[in-house]
Amino acid sequence: MKTRVWIMLFFFFVAFAGKSQLQLQVINTSEVLKADSIDEVLFTAQYEAVFTPDSLKPDKKDSEVMLLKVGKKCSSFYSYVKYLTDSIIEADKASGAPLEVIQEHLKQYNPKIKTILFKNFPSGKTTTLDQLAMSKFICEEKTEMREWVLHEDTCTVLNYLCKKATCRFKGRDYTAWFTPEIPRSEGPWKLQGLPGLILRAEDSRGHYTFNCTGIEQQHELGKITIEKSNRQPISRKDLNKQYERYMADPIGFIASVNPNMKITITDESGKATSGPKNMSYNPIELTEK
Repeated sequence: MKTRVWIMLFFFFVAFAGKSQLQLQVINTSEVLKADSIDEVLFTAQYEAVFTPDSLKPDKKDSEVMLLKVGKKCSSFYSYVKYLTDSIIEADKASGAPLEVIQEHLKQYNPKIKTILFKNFPSGKTTTLDQLAMSKFICEEKTEMREWVLHEDTCTVLNYLCKKATCRFKGRDYTAWFTPEIPRSEGPWKLQGLPGLILRAEDSRGHYTFNCTGIEQQHELGKITIEKSNRQPISRKDLNKQYERYMADPIGFIASVNPNMKITITDESGKATSGPKNMSYNPIELTEK
């Protein structure tokens, strides 16, 4: 039986449908308006990310269009839907639109992947902005070097000649195709360290696939920006624990971090019901055994 969850809080709207899917939309204009510029964009690569949300249902896939913005010193990787919401806020702000109009525009957008990743920011580190319900985190980690094995195989992606490389990283075995024609040691997600841009990558189980669908040189003065205020600093280990806690009891997690919030849970007939428990999921980063 499907259930629906309403959380009464200004700017926040939560909808739950089934035990394996939890969707959250946070409307917060300050993230864009207060963002700091940290680099200039040289080019943007667009990827189709296809992933398996539930490890117990390997045949059920989902997808999201992702943007890799590569700058002179660092890069950012995040959902194209997030880019759209940022653009809407900036356009509405420039036109003097009232807050109510901005909120209405943003209701139609809800990225499936809410993580924003910055490589080599600060220098030598990887910074992740993440969010669980209304809890916002910032995680800085020392960049881990990947031990790539180069192969003789080649293929063509977007008319670029690519070479094959493999590695084990964060509990998964990856095959990547990179092009020396774009001599930038970058790629989707945390994948990098090859003598060329990674245009295609997939883990051995087919749970996470990244396929570049377009590359655009920056003709205007684009910026890589980050908004770090009102985020809780957290280690990667503790962030993983927060995910485990959240997936074990999403409603309990929300209630524990927002004790003054009123939460109402009903089924389709309007009767009171309990929230979901022990939701299965499939994080891209696995713990090595």
